[in-house]
Amino acid sequence: MRLTDFKVLTFDCYGTLIDWESGILSALRPLLVKTGGKVNDEAALAAFARHESALEKAQPGLNYRKLLAEAHRGLAKEWGVAGSDAEAERFGNSVPDWPAFSDSAAALAYLKQHYKLVILSNVDRASFAESNKKLGVVFDAICTAEDIGSYKPDKRNFDFALKTVKEKFGLAPKDILHTAQSLFHDHQTAKAIGLATNWIDRRMGKAGAGATTPVEGVKTDFHFPSMAAFVEAHRKG
Repeated sequence: MRLTDFKVLTFDCYGTLIDWESGILSALRPLLVKTGGKVNDEAALAAFARHESALEKAQPGLNYRKLLAEAHRGLAKEWGVAGSDAEAERFGNSVPDWPAFSDSAAALAYLKQHYKLVILSNVDRASFAESNKKLGVVFDAICTAEDIGSYKPDKRNFDFALKTVKEKFGLAPKDILHTAQSLFHDHQTAKAIGLATNWIDRRMGKAGAGATTPVEGVKTDFHFPSMAAFVEAHRKG
């Protein structure tokens, strides 16, 4: 299997192209300060992962901005600190402030020359539109949880993306390389339905799973520490 075997890259965005962990921690900082240092950054990310995934499973039709606000309320309760509705709403609206990884825009510009680029993201359309401004590329298709009515790792999200690729480009699953950071949200389901996968392992060298739920035993077809490394491998053929 070679990177040049594919015609479409379906992309996760947050954690892969957008540095959601930095964005989440920055937006959570006022709440974390209230804990008096009892909750460190890695513990905060792990707690966020638990609340986010539980909400996505329990309320698959909930808009991501509202879901983030609910996660903020849950974290405040878990940490035993006071959190206001205004603070929760600010956290819910923080996605446009989350930064892009430094290599994302240049990598996407290069990859656009070789593939159709499709977003498969767990956010809402409005939030992604703001993030897209940081990525500097026009995606060929955008599939969000808001469009689908469920959140990854639900198979429905991947089925929606496959249908979109078939209808827009006339291409089959064998033409797709699913490119993502999260083993939980992305790779486990993509592999289960037979897609080739490309792990952009932004946490390589770090312990734990960060802002995602830990999973074991997921094998990916390609593995790079960054988008820049992915591009370099593609250049070499």
